[in-house]
Amino acid sequence: MHIVIAPDKFKGSLSSRQAAEAIGKGFARVFPEATQRLLPLADGGEGILEAFRESGESETFETLVNDALNREVDASWLMLRDGAAKTAVIESSQANGLWRLTKAEHNPARASTFGVGQLISEAVSAGAERIVIGVGGSATNDAAIGLAAALGCRFLDGAGNPIEPVPENFLKIESIDSSEMIPLPQITVACDVANPLFGTRGATRVYGPQKGLRDDQLELAEAGLAHFTKVANSHFESNFTEVPGAGAAGGMGYGLMTFCGAQLESGFDCIAMAVEAEKYISKADLVITGEGSLDSQSLEGKTPVGVSLLARKHGIPVYAIAGCLADQELLHLHFDGIASILNAPMSLEQAIENASELIELAAVRLAHTLKNSAL
Repeated sequence: MHIVIAPDKFKGSLSSRQAAEAIGKGFARVFPEATQRLLPLADGGEGILEAFRESGESETFETLVNDALNREVDASWLMLRDGAAKTAVIESSQANGLWRLTKAEHNPARASTFGVGQLISEAVSAGAERIVIGVGGSATNDAAIGLAAALGCRFLDGAGNPIEPVPENFLKIESIDSSEMIPLPQITVACDVANPLFGTRGATRVYGPQKGLRDDQLELAEAGLAHFTKVANSHFESNFTEVPGAGAAGGMGYGLMTFCGAQLESGFDCIAMAVEAEKYISKADLVITGEGSLDSQSLEGKTPVGVSLLARKHGIPVYAIAGCLADQELLHLHFDGIASILNAPMSLEQAIENASELIELAAVRLAHTLKNSAL
C-alpha cells in the first residue's frame, strides 16, 4: 500500500512538515510495510514558504523589515531557481503576522502592512520577475495602505499634507500620490478565503475581532475603510471591493489588486500545482490530510478540502485528521472519515503543547480502523 500524507499546518503548534511526519509515524506503526509520500501543503497563509521549498530548488533570504507595529524584525522569503523566470515567494505574516504580537499588543487601528511592502521591494531589487504572496495570518486591517506606502505611494489630507498610512487616519485621507511607486513585476496573491472587503462577510466584521477590534469599534473601522477605498478607487479608476478574496488578510487582497495590479488565485491551487500534488495523489492507494481546525470555512479553499477534491478526482479514499472539528455533516461529504486528535477532555493549550503525540495517536487509531475494516 502506498500512502500520500498531505496536511496543512496545525496552527500554533506544528508546521505542515511536522504534522505530516507525525501522521506518518502513526500509520507506520500499523502498516509497517506501506510506503509513504509526505507532501506538506498550505493554502496561502502561514506555511507557504515551507510548501514552496518542497517544490524544487530555492534560495532563502533574510530581510530586516517592520512588523505590524513598526518594530524591526528578520523576515524570510524565497527565490525559486528551477524555472526560466525568477520567482520570489513571500509569506506576508513574516512581517505583519499576528503571531508576532502578544494579545495585549493587538491594535488594528495602528497595525500596518508596511513590512510586507518592504519584502516586495527587496524581492524586486533582487531581480524577481514574478512574485507569489501568501497573505494569511495577518494582524492588520489596513487594506494594504502600509504596503503601498513602502512601495512609494503617498496619502494626503485635504491640504495636500502627508498622512501617516494607518487605519486610524483613513477618514483624513483625501487624495493619493502614486507617482513615485516602484515598477512591479507580475504579482500573484495566494488566497485562502473568498470574503469581499465589506459587509457581514467582510474583512472588518469577520476577522477584525480576532485582531483586537471590539464590537463597538467595528462600525467606525468599516466607515474608515469605506472612505479610504472610495479615494483609492477614484485614483486608480478601479473597484475590487466585491471580488472574492478582497477581504483576505484585513483587505490586503483588495490592496494588492488596487495598488499593485495583482491577480488573486486559490492559495491551495497555486501551491498544489507548484509541488505537483495531483501527480503524487493520483498514484496513492490512500490519502491522509489534516489541519488544526476543520469547519465550514474549510470549504472555501482550505488545504484538506483541496486535497479531497484531488483524491476524489482519481477515486482514491481520503481521510482527514484535525484538532478542532465543527460542521461535520458538511465535512463528511468530502472525506471518507475524519479523526480528531482529542482523545480525552483537555484545554486548547494542552492540545497545542502535545500536538505531535496527539496527531500520531490519532493516526494510529485511524490506521487500526482502516486495517480492521479491510478484514
